[in-house]
Amino acid sequence: MAHLELIPKENVSSFRKLAIGSWKTAYDPTVYGTMTLRMDKALAYIEAFRVKTGIRLTVTHLLAKAMAEALRRCPDANAILRFNRIYLRKRVTISTLVVQTDGGKVDLTSAKIDDAEQKSLREIAAELEAAVQKVRQRKDEMLERGKGTIHKMPYAFLNFFTWLISFFMYTLNWDMTWAGMPRDAFGSAIITNVGSLGLDTAYVPLVPYTRVPIFIAPGAIKDAPVVENGKVVPGKLMNVNASFDHRFIDGFHASILANTFREMLENPFEHFDKLDDVAPVIPADVKPPVSAAG
Repeated sequence: MAHLELIPKENVSSFRKLAIGSWKTAYDPTVYGTMTLRMDKALAYIEAFRVKTGIRLTVTHLLAKAMAEALRRCPDANAILRFNRIYLRKRVTISTLVVQTDGGKVDLTSAKIDDAEQKSLREIAAELEAAVQKVRQRKDEMLERGKGTIHKMPYAFLNFFTWLISFFMYTLNWDMTWAGMPRDAFGSAIITNVGSLGLDTAYVPLVPYTRVPIFIAPGAIKDAPVVENGKVVPGKLMNVNASFDHRFIDGFHASILANTFREMLENPFEHFDKLDDVAPVIPADVKPPVSAAG
């Protein structure tokens, strides 16, 4: 059984082939960039969503949905490299990095949303919250098995081990669940909120063995003067920092991703779930009202 559902990309340009041939791994061709977004409306939307539904919505949820939509609009960015050939993913999977604490030890792992472009913001928020809690409580059996395998690996063999696992799972596209390796643990793109650390700007290095070509790191939301209708007014700004693999993602693809982020985050009431259509959460101990017909 294949690890990922992939389609070979046809009609690759000569520039793209030169880019692939110029760098051997994701260590070399990383491009970094930052865009600043106005977040006043996004914060208002998050508050209105929480009041209407009772669901804890965050900026990370908005970014996960926006990233999924961006990859839907730009499928060429939803890809991996195998044997120096671009393969497009059939599914859009968005991951977020999660901090685990246990006995004074701090670990970092991921929680993911499969087919995120097909899901509503409410579905993403609920599914991601469940996935994060499962990871933090160490109830994700497959993930824990994989981490256990890594813990047992001698330091001298770590470089070879990560290369070998990546080769099996992505280059050969083998399903390695039998060895305790989760299926598509990192997905199409990874989001890690450096703003929670109080950072405005930080660039996350690509991790070659994951084969993820896009890392998004939103910074802290800050008060700042902005120009609005020719006047300087107080505003809320956030840096969205990105690292991507230039072997098959360039300025054209990045512009689609960036424009999608700006369009959705700066106009959330138009592009995310319509609040009039989102039903509130009914507490478990409260029975829904019985209709006249029922």
